[in-house]
Formats: sequence, structure tokens, C-alpha cells
Amino acid sequence: MQRISSQFNTTAIQCFYAATLALGLAHSDRAASAPPAQGTFVDLGGHRLHVNCTGKGSPTVLVENGFGDFSFDWILVQTRVSQFTRICTYDRAGYAWSDPGPKPRTLAQINLELRDALNKLGERGPFVLVGHSFGGPVVRNFAMTYPQDVAGMVLVDASFEGQRVGIGGGKTMRLGDGAKGGSIPLAREEMRQSDKPTTHGDVAREAAQPLDPMYKVLPPDAQRLQLWAQALPEMEDAETSQRQWSGEYFAKWLSAPQAGSLGAIPLIVLTRVEGGYDNNQDTPAPQLEKERKQGQAKLALLSTNGKQVMVHSGHNMELEAPNDVGAAIRSVVEAVRLRSKL
Repeated sequence: MQRISSQFNTTAIQCFYAATLALGLAHSDRAASAPPAQGTFVDLGGHRLHVNCTGKGSPTVLVENGFGDFSFDWILVQTRVSQFTRICTYDRAGYAWSDPGPKPRTLAQINLELRDALNKLGERGPFVLVGHSFGGPVVRNFAMTYPQDVAGMVLVDASFEGQRVGIGGGKTMRLGDGAKGGSIPLAREEMRQSDKPTTHGDVAREAAQPLDPMYKVLPPDAQRLQLWAQALPEMEDAETSQRQWSGEYFAKWLSAPQAGSLGAIPLIVLTRVEGGYDNNQDTPAPQLEKERKQGQAKLALLSTNGKQVMVHSGHNMELEAPNDVGAAIRSVVEAVRLRSKL
């Protein structure tokens, strides 16, 4: 964390304390309106991350959520995994109980916050990382940045470089095509006034939407948490920055072969059998399906000890196929314990 220079002039000092006070009030407002947290808060220098760890055993499993997802979405998987090892779910900065964090929301920034939070909690690696959807590239970057902290990985219908996604109006774009080629800023923990969300909690929200049927498999209290967390405006600000900066990583991965980039760690790639595309996009459904299958297969080649498993499920496997996800995690955990091939 950068230190504050003692040579700041009076105006700068006043601005610093004003920002600190504003952040403190934001913490208070969020805490007052939030339901009781399921896990622990970790202070990372002016912003707090919510982490929920259960179970005992080694290696510890870490879950990185997809866009719009929260720690409690994984309760069905977490309950299963905690029976044979320790597992930690968490909410990225700006999601659910976690405070908004420093910007830009690069993969490096997200990785630093998670690593620092785990260190403060005394959670020791190397870890088995689980990345769902957008969480896939997040854990890939974590493993390449901190390889000594990673023992294995499970990618759950993860996003990949070159993946064609809908952007509205029937149009699609490939992940990585919109990159500007700029340098990625250094990650940091200290909050600045400019890091505050551009949307605020007192902004009127749209009428509450009914709960998506896929969440009906969750316990009633988790369903209520889903409705609460989806209505928080801070998440939108965080995700806007995440979308912008993730493209830079996708573009970098597209520019060079990635096979073997994760070494020989045990890696399981869970892929849904059918993509479920229609012909209302600018790219024909058969082409979208072909590209999806090719991209998912390449993910299994990131490690020389990787394999792909096809799952009869939709995209949200943590809700639709928790047994399959739990089984994949168990396979990787056992491979790590036995130091064996998958």
C-alpha cells in the first residue's frame, strides 16, 4: 500500500480526510441497510471484503463468481465441498456485503484484493481455484500472477478469449476485440476519492424484478439475499469497469498461444453440453456453437494435467448441477492431495 507523503499541503490533507470520512459514511449506510453477513469482513485499507469460509482440510478451495453473482449463490456447492475440505466463497468489491473497491477493476486488482484478504484471515495456500463464467479469466490471471499460491483449478463454463457474446440488438462481439492496448495500471489497496461509485445508494432504483426461477433451488433466506444484492447500485459501477479492463487480458491471451500457461496443475473444465443459441444474432447459431466448443476445449489445454467434462446443465452450474461441480472439485482436491494425474 502506498504511503501518504508528509509533504502534502493543507488542501491535500483536507481532501484526504474528507474522502476518508465519505468512505466511512458509505460503510455505515451499507451496514445499516444490509442483512446480516454470512461470513467475515476483512479491511483492506478503507474498503472491506466479505469472505465466507467453511469446512476443514487442505487444500482450501476458493470460488470466484461470475458477473452478477454472489457468495451465497454457491451454498449448494459449498455445503457439499465443506464435507471433505475447506472452501471459501466471497463477494468481489461492490457486490453484496463487500464495499466498493479501488478502480479500475482490473483482473490484477481483483486478484490482489482476494490474496490480501486471505492472508489477513490466515487462510493458507496453495489453493484450488474455482472460476465460474467471468470468474474463469479472473482465476487464470491469479494463477499466472501467483503460481506458488495455486495447486489446482476448476473452470465452470468459464469465459474465454475470442468468445462471441451478445451485446444487444442481435449483435455480437468477441471478447478481446474491443481492447485498446493500453498498459494495465498497478493494483493497489488504498481507496481514493475517484474510486467512489458513480452511482449512489440514494438513487431511485427501478421497480424490483421478480426472482429468476433458477434461484428457486436456493434456500428461502438465500433467495431473499439474491433480491437484496441485485438491487445494490454499486455492483453496476464495478461491472462496468470489469468489462472494460477484462478485454485487455483477453486480447493479450489471443495474441499468443496459451496452451500450458498454467503448468501441470490439475485442471478440470466443466462445459455445458448445449450452448442454447438461437438464430437471432448476427452470427449463425451453428457457428456460435462451434466456436464455443472449440474455446472450451482449448481451456483444458491450459495445463498439461487438464481435462474437459461435459455437463447436462445450463450456464449456472452451481445452481443447476451442484453435484457435478462438487464432484469436479473433489477430483482436483484428491489429485492435489495424492500429487497424481487426473
